[in-house]
Amino acid sequence: MSDLQSTDEHWMRHALALAARARDEDDEIPVGAVVVSADGEVLGEGWNRNIGERDPSAHAEIVALREAGRQLGNHRLLGTTLYVTLEPCAMCAMAMVHARVARVVFGAFDPKTGAAGSVFDLLADPRHNHRVEVQGGVLADIAGPMLTAYFRARRGKA
Repeated sequence: MSDLQSTDEHWMRHALALAARARDEDDEIPVGAVVVSADGEVLGEGWNRNIGERDPSAHAEIVALREAGRQLGNHRLLGTTLYVTLEPCAMCAMAMVHARVARVVFGAFDPKTGAAGSVFDLLADPRHNHRVEVQGGVLADIAGPMLTAYFRARRGKA
């Protein structure tokens, strides 16, 4: 296993722990995100809070990006990597582009609304003045079943 792959899995496990908090503490869709500096420092983290906060923009990625911006004192998050357990939607993908995030690493692919290659490919669109490097499928074998189990439980199915 390469150093980068090992680092990606480490931070994805951190994001998965945040996703579990979303599910267990807030009964939110279990998506977690963490923004990490080029030096390996956690700058921001979050999990889905849109239901509890009644805020359609409070996805895990947005929560983590907001915290990272406050931590850095800047809306530009140059050189950072955002780890998230589910492929970003269009809103979150564009927030990453505007923040100048260097890289996004996600777990489960989202075949319905994924904007990092599944349905849309907003992060690599050449029309933007910034493109975000994408690595998908990291620990998807954990992230995907976590989401599936949550939705099955919500629907009352075992």
